[in-house]
Amino acid sequence: MAEKKPEEKKDEKKEEKPSPKDNLVETKHSVKIGGKTIKYTVTTGTMVVKEEVWDKEKDAEVDKPRAQMFFVAYTLDGVKDRAKRPITFSFNGGPGSSSVWLHMGVLGPRRVVLTDEGEMPPPPFKLIDNAFSILDETDLVFIDPMSTGYSRPVEGEKSREWHTFSRDIASVGDFIRLYSTRYHRWLSPKFLAGESYGTTRASGLSGYLQERHGMFLNGLILISAVLDFTTIDFNLNNDLPYILFLPAYAATAWYHGKLSFKAPLKEVVREAEEFAKGEYATALLKGAALTPEERASVVEKLSRYTGISKDFIERTNLRIYDQHFFKELLRERGKTVGRLDSRFTGIDRNGVTAMPDYDPLFAQVNGPYTATLNDYLRAELKFETDLPYEILSDKVFLNWSYEYFQNQYVNVAETLRASMTFNKYLKVFVANGYYDLGTPYFATEYTFDHLGLDESLRKNISMGYYEAGHMMYIHIPSLKQLKKDIAKFIKDAS
Repeated sequence: MAEKKPEEKKDEKKEEKPSPKDNLVETKHSVKIGGKTIKYTVTTGTMVVKEEVWDKEKDAEVDKPRAQMFFVAYTLDGVKDRAKRPITFSFNGGPGSSSVWLHMGVLGPRRVVLTDEGEMPPPPFKLIDNAFSILDETDLVFIDPMSTGYSRPVEGEKSREWHTFSRDIASVGDFIRLYSTRYHRWLSPKFLAGESYGTTRASGLSGYLQERHGMFLNGLILISAVLDFTTIDFNLNNDLPYILFLPAYAATAWYHGKLSFKAPLKEVVREAEEFAKGEYATALLKGAALTPEERASVVEKLSRYTGISKDFIERTNLRIYDQHFFKELLRERGKTVGRLDSRFTGIDRNGVTAMPDYDPLFAQVNGPYTATLNDYLRAELKFETDLPYEILSDKVFLNWSYEYFQNQYVNVAETLRASMTFNKYLKVFVANGYYDLGTPYFATEYTFDHLGLDESLRKNISMGYYEAGHMMYIHIPSLKQLKKDIAKFIKDAS
């Protein structure tokens, strides 16, 4: 009988995949700001962000790579004491937007060329040095949240896990902690700069960074802010947006020559504000209890301040939905007005539809910003990858989850109030565009007037107003003023 050979033992060890590594490139540059030449270093690339997880085999907590976050950081050369040099972490909104708009439009040392009014020039497009950059006042770190820009999960992870309010705040906050640790910035004056949903994120981060990491900020720069979505969500059971959008409707009608009276812009919006929070708010509160005489008065004044016909206003039951306003104001001219910047007009295929086909502002900026950013990263910053740079990701926007706010409106105003109360040195600057119909300035004022902040802390909030829209910095006169306002804010808050 043949003797059985002992079975060879199989190697039970799993072949471990190589751990993902940071992919960073440094380049040297200079720019002239305020008549002074500034030399700076740019660090471009992806940083691996890890999470502590329980490893059953090792029976211990281990750091597991989860994501590769893309960023572009600008640091001033020749600084001996980084603790005295402010640093600003910046991002845009969406959700689903990369940081390109603030990066290449206002804060960074290179700027996309548009016309002085913010219109798209003929292609091909180009970049120029940004004489209005705030790099002379603060170092800058532009962060692309998960699935935007070049930020991606590591192999084996699913990107949708980050497409929620809570996970977004945590991932961006953890990146800020990691960057501050790696680059020795814990003692630097720290700021967050966000635009649109980026202001929602910034306000949420003010609480997360304090509570999770013990990181106290000097200031928030909120550009076209929305903290309380109750103020902008048009619903049958929510009359607030109809009231809070009215002054911006008036500004838009004034700009396009649709008002029946002559007055300066600021006088028009102040009149509209008084009517909105007075007679108009009372009328909407009364509902069907409104008398015919009261109703007629409200219809007449709504028409006066919006440029919309009395007949149309009657048919709206005194409530002008924003999408209807975009379409109706210039209907007889065959044009629509923009949501994000109502100075711009669009042309729809069909003039009788209720809502516009597209937003005219995006049509002006998408091409120039996309082309120049893609060239800039490779040609000037020397970062090479074949991945598509996700300027605006529908993958994120269309699948975003606000599960944290289930059965209520999204609202981070209370988070900001608590942060400012706990850190009495935290200051906030808010930039508002008169022609912004995405996050109207009057809605922002309402939010801060109802923040519930103690009177002793209200001096920590300041606001700027600009005769442009959501991206007010594409309008050169507004860009110049915005630079002055932000520079002063950083100096005061540092």
